[in-house]
Amino acid sequence: MCKGLAALPATCLKSAKDIKHKIGFLLQKPDPPQEQKPLKEKPKATVNRISPVEIEKWKTSFNNLIKNEVGRKAFTIFLQSEYSQENIEFWEACEEFKTTSVDKMNAKAKKIYEEYVEADSPKEVNLDSATRENTRKNLEKCDASCFDEAQSKIFTLMEKDSFRRFLKSKLFMEMTQPPLDNNKPCGLEKRGKRHITDQTQCVPSYA
Repeated sequence: MCKGLAALPATCLKSAKDIKHKIGFLLQKPDPPQEQKPLKEKPKATVNRISPVEIEKWKTSFNNLIKNEVGRKAFTIFLQSEYSQENIEFWEACEEFKTTSVDKMNAKAKKIYEEYVEADSPKEVNLDSATRENTRKNLEKCDASCFDEAQSKIFTLMEKDSFRRFLKSKLFMEMTQPPLDNNKPCGLEKRGKRHITDQTQCVPSYA
């Protein structure tokens, strides 16, 4: 009869431990390989081209900037960096609203009001209480002009505040720099076999 481990010879104890170790190793199941999530590709920057003449127009008038598609896109990127992109989004929503068909106007106006104008709305823009109340009343007799006052206030806010900082921003400074090699276009773009050689600026935009 076995009287316990202490009564066994040392060699038996060693053999038992070796066997236990081998059995334990065999019983261990390898961890299933973790699925590697595909790395998200960084949004590729595309290069738009804008003439120095157009950029000079932007400097002299915020209206020239905001009515230009490339300029508005660059300004939106700047506002995103300041966490105030709701202003340009509201302005664009108002512009789109003016082209809405009459049968869809009420629903569209309510959506814009609840998203941007109403107090504590998800993307509330900075409006005084009087303008906010006038806009609410305008929705009772909804037409294409019901957001005109609010849109004008936000336009002025961007013009007097964000626009001035935009003109001094790194983004705008980079846009005003000419290409390093005037014989090569930005991003080595080609049209067929011919390089673009016009004297235009590089304007970054992001998808």
